[in-house]
Amino acid sequence: MLFPTVTFAVFFLIVLPVSWSLMRHQSAWRLFILAASFVFYAWWDWRFVFLLAASIVVNQTLAVAIYRTGAVAPRKALLAAAVAFDLGLLAYFKYTNFFLSSIDNVLGTSWIANVTLPVGVSFFTFMAISYVVDTYRGELVPTTLMRFAVFQAFFPHLVAGPIVRARELLPQLDEPRDPRRVDTGRAFFLIVTGLFLKVVIANHLATHIVDDVFAAPSRHSSLEVLVGVYGYAVQIFADFCGYTNIAIGIALLLGFEFPQNFASPYSAVSLQDFWRRWHMTLSRFLRDYLYIPLGGNRKGRILTYRNLLLTMLLGGLWHGAAWTFVVWGGIHGLGLAVERATGWKPHTRAQVWLGRLLTFHVVCFAWIFFRADSFSRAGDVIVRLFDAWGQGSPLVTTSVVLAIAVGIVSQYVRPGAVVSVVSSFQRLPVVAQSACVAVALTLINTLGPTGVAPFIYFRF
Repeated sequence: MLFPTVTFAVFFLIVLPVSWSLMRHQSAWRLFILAASFVFYAWWDWRFVFLLAASIVVNQTLAVAIYRTGAVAPRKALLAAAVAFDLGLLAYFKYTNFFLSSIDNVLGTSWIANVTLPVGVSFFTFMAISYVVDTYRGELVPTTLMRFAVFQAFFPHLVAGPIVRARELLPQLDEPRDPRRVDTGRAFFLIVTGLFLKVVIANHLATHIVDDVFAAPSRHSSLEVLVGVYGYAVQIFADFCGYTNIAIGIALLLGFEFPQNFASPYSAVSLQDFWRRWHMTLSRFLRDYLYIPLGGNRKGRILTYRNLLLTMLLGGLWHGAAWTFVVWGGIHGLGLAVERATGWKPHTRAQVWLGRLLTFHVVCFAWIFFRADSFSRAGDVIVRLFDAWGQGSPLVTTSVVLAIAVGIVSQYVRPGAVVSVVSSFQRLPVVAQSACVAVALTLINTLGPTGVAPFIYFRF
């Protein structure tokens, strides 16, 4: 099992007390965190530690060279070399099998390449690209090799994000760390809610309906397939939001503030609004390093639609080396272009709820291609949504419906209410906070299924 939650927790409980004891000694603390991050990554496969180290050394060297070079042409050449190196790594490890299998399907050949995908390679590669590009744009002064290595390898977000930019994290590495000023109340609240989302909501839906429905849709009723599609929408949110809550909470305990990555995406009134709320750090990356360099909306309506579509197609391909992910991105790209062309902006309350309903179902429809392992399987799911009504639906249980309801209704909780709850928890005495956390963990352990599946985004 890839980086199970329990292993992650045990590793962190070992790192935290040592980290707190070293916080006032910046050099020793950075060295310890870097070593801990490499040990964490090596836990999966020690061979790929060298890949991470190579990415750190090459990108730092080229970023420094870009900063010190005044002439335009050499700077562009160095930037091109850095981006080519990063995208080359990503292309080889993530897309070799995909492209060879595509050639096989067209030519009838039998190329074989068993390339193992290093966990988290997409995330630390994107972070490296943002570091080098920001240096080229003059928005960032390169830091030392040690600080850059800590930034890129920092274990809480190493394998599945959020995608933290250098200008967000590097300044924090230079600030004095004090364990007495760590926001433990908010950190433990985030970690516990993240565990609940992952262990209880996401895993329950995966094991009780989603996996079965997508494995063999023809064996299930239309109602089960429909609930399975809704269930996957909630599962992937709970799984990924749960991970990022845990990552943000762990970073807080280590004295660092990560950017928010989710903001009630299923309450979005449009696809544009959805992407402002879903995987927000990826959305910002695609906007700033792909959509805007393509021209954004500055070169007329037709090119704006093209840029939206290209950005989402490439965003889909980034999520997975399969044509189903490209279709998933294409659905979102076409939807964003249609919204831009029609100028859709809800004003009345009825329009807001209509927008939410339409957006949620477009997103759910696209999730079918994201989850299905082939076009034929996605087609089976879509057909089964219509041709098996009235059949028995034993998988549509009370617990499944309740888990889906909790996942969707939670999207409509006012942010102020959450802040109020967190503030109330922070004001509790340490003993009371510990008791609350203990009760919550016991409840999670009781409600969660036996065993914990890997986080979905670990494979991206």
